[in-house]
Amino acid sequence: MDRYPPGVRKAVIDVGSNSVLLVVEETQGDSWNQIHESTSVTALGAGTKETGLLGEPGMTHTLEALKEMFAKANELGADTIVAAATMAARIAKNTPDFLARAKAQGTPVMVLSGEDEAELGFRAVADDPTFAEFHRISIVDPGGQSTELVTADRSSKGWVTRFRKSYPVGTLGLKGEYLIDESTQPLEILQALAAIDDTIGHTWRPEEGGEVVVLGATGTNLVSIRERLTHWQPEIVHGARLEYEEVSKAVGWMMPMTDAERRAIPGMEPGREKTIHIGALILERFLHALSADHCRVSVRGWRHALLEG
Repeated sequence: MDRYPPGVRKAVIDVGSNSVLLVVEETQGDSWNQIHESTSVTALGAGTKETGLLGEPGMTHTLEALKEMFAKANELGADTIVAAATMAARIAKNTPDFLARAKAQGTPVMVLSGEDEAELGFRAVADDPTFAEFHRISIVDPGGQSTELVTADRSSKGWVTRFRKSYPVGTLGLKGEYLIDESTQPLEILQALAAIDDTIGHTWRPEEGGEVVVLGATGTNLVSIRERLTHWQPEIVHGARLEYEEVSKAVGWMMPMTDAERRAIPGMEPGREKTIHIGALILERFLHALSADHCRVSVRGWRHALLEG
């Protein structure tokens, strides 16, 4: 007997600090089949860490993206549409204003807690057959204003969580405080690096993180750039392996570039040129903290777990 009624369609919109992502899936037997996914870089959380507010440009762009994505989900026949915002909305003082404006235009948004974001991100990987061979997994999910880390062990009764935390470190936060200029200097990079390491602290004992899986645009873009993909090919990106050394080298060669130079890199997703180098630095420092010499990449995220749960 199928777990879900056949032909049910759901849509989830991830209102992140840097981008808005839509995924639409349909039930197919005992599983879900993805029928659409799209992304829009809107920078909702740009400057939020410094001002404590969601900026007007970010809110305007995000509200426009929400209208387009709700319309697309309805066009595709989604039975339900859920939109949830993350770290920027959690910390901003004017989030109620943003939520009211979203509701007024018919695109209501809820705010996801850091704990729920971390747990859902973990489930998106833990339930994925791609990573079924690993007995201990650590999920790293770099975002615009936060990075989530979860470590868990597989057991005969399911997963046992060993560690779970949402850290207040993200690409937009670092860009607003340390890496302000398009082309960053060595001293600025060292200051950002030290800030990340101080925030992480002694998170997890070295070499006890198991297999590390990275979620989000940082990992997917680094693989797309490496493979020089001219269009999105999730079948190539999903499950791909990134070595610590190549992540570190990516930081080194992309940091001195201008946004225009990064934008011209083959495989770069439009809009990511302003933060990809910072995301790579965050990933490098989390891999360093976990003493991991590599990570694997997932194209899935917490939105998939929320949709399929």
